[in-house]
Amino acid sequence: MSQTIVPEEYEVYGKYEFPYQAGSSTPVGVLDAPQVMQAPPEQDAFQPPRYPSGPQVAPPPPRKRPGRAGAIVLLSLVLVLIFGVGLFAGWVFTSGKSSTSTTSQATATASATSLQTQIEAAIAKVEPAVVEIQVTTAQGEQIGSGVIIDAQGDIVTNNHVVSGGQSIQVVLYNGSTEQGQLVGTVAADDLAVVRIQPFAHMTVEQIGNSSQLVVGQEVLAIGNPLGITETATQGIVSALNRSVTESAGTTISNAIQTDAAVNPGNSGGALINLQGQLVGIPTLTAVNTESNTAANGVSFAIPSSLIESALQQILQ
Repeated sequence: MSQTIVPEEYEVYGKYEFPYQAGSSTPVGVLDAPQVMQAPPEQDAFQPPRYPSGPQVAPPPPRKRPGRAGAIVLLSLVLVLIFGVGLFAGWVFTSGKSSTSTTSQATATASATSLQTQIEAAIAKVEPAVVEIQVTTAQGEQIGSGVIIDAQGDIVTNNHVVSGGQSIQVVLYNGSTEQGQLVGTVAADDLAVVRIQPFAHMTVEQIGNSSQLVVGQEVLAIGNPLGITETATQGIVSALNRSVTESAGTTISNAIQTDAAVNPGNSGGALINLQGQLVGIPTLTAVNTESNTAANGVSFAIPSSLIESALQQILQ
């Protein structure tokens, strides 16, 4: 069989060679290896577009790690919390302090009011039992005070008030005058008893216990200083168990020292506690030897323990 060869094909087309490759000077023949076809460059422009097979979903935004801004926010919250707690604590403390201060002021006010009420009640209770004693002696007249101590009209006073008296007049709380009679004396204790006729609605003073007094305790002196009737002065017990000697030479043991004002005319009156009980009889005031005048705030009273002893001697 004969083989037909068309030489024109080779003449027209010749051998196909791969495009020139840089770095190689030898063409590669198509007969050496299987032919690999490459589309000419212009075919890339005509490739069909590729469309997505479905709707595209945007990917979620990436999470932001807490950075400087988060730290600032956290710090701000902590500071606000601390500041708030501080404000609250300060408010509680201030409120508590204010409440305590208000309570203390209220307590102090209540105490002052209570003390004032006690003083007023004690004076009102005792004043009707305190009398003025007017004594006429050979040398003239002298005045003092006394206290009604029983329903028989017995009045306790100082012995030096009635000593040498030729007549004794007793001026009562209501201003009326009664004739007084000396019942007896205990000169060693500077005490005496004068009696008047009992009268209607007569007030009798209760004798208290001087042994229960303490230094600093409130006391009141009621009498007729300088002839000014029914005068009350306030003070405290300055000392106890003083031994004092009067100008006449009489020594009083266990005397009560007080800073309640005592002046001439107070002698024989009442030294009372806030319960209105007789705890002593004001007797004398200390004298400043340099000026020979009465010393302010240094006075002495005979304790009720000696008063009761003298009354037993005189009235029994």
